[in-house]
Order: sequence, then C-alpha cells, then structure tokens
Amino acid sequence: MSDTINPYQSPETAAVPEKSLVQGSITETMLFYLKKASPWLRFVGIAGFIFSGMAVLTGFVVFPISFRSIGDVSEFSLMGGFTMFFSVFAAVYGVGTAALFFFLSLYIYRFGDKIRSYLATGMEQDLEMAFKSNSKVWKMLGILFIIGLAFVPITLISIIIMAAATIFA
Repeated sequence: MSDTINPYQSPETAAVPEKSLVQGSITETMLFYLKKASPWLRFVGIAGFIFSGMAVLTGFVVFPISFRSIGDVSEFSLMGGFTMFFSVFAAVYGVGTAALFFFLSLYIYRFGDKIRSYLATGMEQDLEMAFKSNSKVWKMLGILFIIGLAFVPITLISIIIMAAATIFA
C-alpha cells in the first residue's frame, strides 16, 4: 500500500535552481521586448510611489477630520461607534495599503531599471536582479490576492451588520 502515489501530494522540486541558460541564449527578439517594457515598468513604479504618497497623506488628513465629526455627536451612540470604528479602520487601511503599494511599486521600478541596466552593460547580474524583482512582484501580488479573498466574507458580514444597525437604529 505504501507504493501507491498520492495524487494530492504537492510536487517536489530541487532546492537549488538549475542553471539552464548559457551565455548568448537571449535572442534579439527577447531583448527588443525587454527594451520596450523597461520604460513602462519604471513609469509604473514612479507613478506607484506618487500614489502611495498621496494615499498616506489622505489617511493622515481623513483621520483627524473624522474624529472632529465624531466629537459633534452629543452622546456616544451606536452610529457614533460605527463612525469612529470605520474612520480608524479607513485611516489604518489607507496607510497600510499605501505601504504595500509602495513596495510593489519599488519592485516594479527595480525590474525596469535593472532591465535598462542590463541592456546598457550586458552584465548577467543585472538581468538576474531584474528577474528577481519580477519574481517578488508576482509573489507579492499573489499574497495580496489571497488576503483580498479572505476579506470578502468579512466585508459581506460587515455590510450586513451595518445595514441591520441602520435599519433597526
């Protein structure tokens, strides 16, 4: 019975990646597409830096304003509690999202920059670093996607609770 193959077992891979590229194995067409992608990757990285900075500023501006509006409520009510919770949540979410977006933008920018560097110098280390940054981009996007999927049920439950509180308040 121990000789049977488990179809649900994850595949095993070698711990050390094998070197399959030999010098000169990058074609002119590959270089052409890398050259075309590099400026766009750097542009998206820089735009991501700008947007993450704007998100942090928005979080820091919205947070005090929301507490000022909570202070106008004469007594601590159920809606005042929801307002305070969601204003704190929005501020923390905005700053946290901005931090994640900053690192994602950083990896995208590094990918484009190292491609540009490789095209200028031809050093294989630059190309390796470019693809290392590319790997980090996709790993981070995969993790963020999983986290986003986990928040879907939480969001739906929160919406139902808010709707019920609004109806019965």
